Amino acid sequence: MTRRDCLALLGAAPLPSLWGQGMSRRSVKPMPRGKPSGLPFHAKFTDVASAAGLRAPIVYGRVDRKDYLLETVGCGVAFLDFDNDGWLDIFVLGGSRLDGAPEGATNRLYRNNRDGTFADVTGKAGLGRTGWASSVAVGDFNNDGFDDLFVTYWGQNALYRNNGDGTFTDITEKAGLLEKGTKWGSGCTFVDYNGDGLLDLFVAHYMDFDLKSVPKQGEAATCNWKGIPVPCGPRGLPPGGLNLYRNNGDGTFTNVSAASGIAKVTGSYPMTAAAADFDSDGWPDIYVACDSTASFLLRNNHDGTFTDIGLESGVALNEDGMEQAGMGLAIGDYNLDGNLDIFKTHFADDTAILYRSDGKLNFDDVTVGSGLGVETRFTSWGAGMVDLDNDGQPDLFLVTGSIYPELEAKIPAYPFKTPRVIFRNLGGGKFEELIEQGGPGIAEPHSSRGCAFGDFDNDGDIDVVVVNLNEPPSLLRNDVTGDGHWVKVKLIGTKSNRSAIGATVVARYGGKKQAQAVLSQASFYSVNDFRLHFGLGSEPGADLEIRWPNGATERIGNVTGGQLVTVKEGSGIVKTEIW
Repeated sequence: MTRRDCLALLGAAPLPSLWGQGMSRRSVKPMPRGKPSGLPFHAKFTDVASAAGLRAPIVYGRVDRKDYLLETVGCGVAFLDFDNDGWLDIFVLGGSRLDGAPEGATNRLYRNNRDGTFADVTGKAGLGRTGWASSVAVGDFNNDGFDDLFVTYWGQNALYRNNGDGTFTDITEKAGLLEKGTKWGSGCTFVDYNGDGLLDLFVAHYMDFDLKSVPKQGEAATCNWKGIPVPCGPRGLPPGGLNLYRNNGDGTFTNVSAASGIAKVTGSYPMTAAAADFDSDGWPDIYVACDSTASFLLRNNHDGTFTDIGLESGVALNEDGMEQAGMGLAIGDYNLDGNLDIFKTHFADDTAILYRSDGKLNFDDVTVGSGLGVETRFTSWGAGMVDLDNDGQPDLFLVTGSIYPELEAKIPAYPFKTPRVIFRNLGGGKFEELIEQGGPGIAEPHSSRGCAFGDFDNDGDIDVVVVNLNEPPSLLRNDVTGDGHWVKVKLIGTKSNRSAIGATVVARYGGKKQAQAVLSQASFYSVNDFRLHFGLGSEPGADLEIRWPNGATERIGNVTGGQLVTVKEGSGIVKTEIW
């Protein structure tokens, strides 16, 4: 009997909790570091947020102390083109404080001015709102050609319809998405789960959290970490649940959580959600990173229902059968075999985890063998599996930051602000950790949470926008040197949903093949550029295979690099833009 078979047998009952509190599940010593490769890294990141006009701080809890878990988790950010001008705009979520929201505490929409700067258009767009925002999903739920927004909160979630004129309207109640009581919304994603060409909505809830009943910092025996009083949870607090809403095609949604089998998937603390076709069967599955508990892989059964196969697939736990503090997710193809792999971030004293896919919903934990086990110092959140230097091999990028600002004075080894981390892909399934080599924007410390990946300045490389708690966001401009080629692919669905969420593109170049998916949410509570970016290395172009969400496959050969190609379902390339 294999380890996976054994774990599957245990899946009928929840795993016992061996620890009382916190996101950390293990205490792992880092693996020895190998000799540096000495290879040049051609990507350099500089934080240009202030010069670009992103100067408003992201308020989230007290600065010097956190009494409740609500103040520590933070929120996400989105790269999106809300006005369809071909330039990425930025939607930054925000929080509040327990004694009331200070002036300027709101979500913010920044319009790209196409010159390296952004304008704050929150008020004009109608997106100003105070409260404790968590995550964001982007998708064109009504197929009108303009991407809409769904935002989860501790409180009431919100669906914002994009009116196509620079404004949004909150249609949560009209759409049938109001929730009773105060829930803690966490990960969410648009997903066409039933293949009707309409984007449905998956929403997770982190836990049941009531300030009137939750113990304060250190008030319960389980509310400590390394012997120091800290905010209580998630262990010891009631776990949340999952909801699925079917798009009725008339601007409203119907709760089908029970009928779909989603409602019975319980017992964990769900965070980031990502919907993708992990087994290439033409139906989107949903992976949910869960904090301190087993993560979920919801297999689409093709009949409107889902089954959690996280344990038997190998992505619920690590290879030792241990629960981890799953927070952020990156979905991509690190080993260039055409299958979608999963990278998940965790708490300090543990490693982030890399699951290699065989394309048939079987995954192997390859963290140690890939070289990722050398890093256990940081609590890591948002992440991406993206080609940062255009060498044709996807790298791993993650942002970090502690949740306990008061801990640093007592245990200096656990600072509140920590750097970003790059694991450069060396090929052959191996990675090398880089921090200083990535430029000043990587080494600079912050307590970061969500991050999103995209090309905000349209220069052919991947930039990053990052949420920093109680500071302005970071906008990490990537300046790539060297002669690596690239190609970008934008998809427009016709029979499929217009945003093409759930589609997978496989690019073939120089004997390699790389899969990427169009995702409505990934990283930590965040949204990446829908334009898929493929670094090509020395290859001048690529052949593309597009697996549309409705199950159809379209092939386009000899696509020249150095350009963005727009592919309309059934019509091939309808537009090219050379940068």
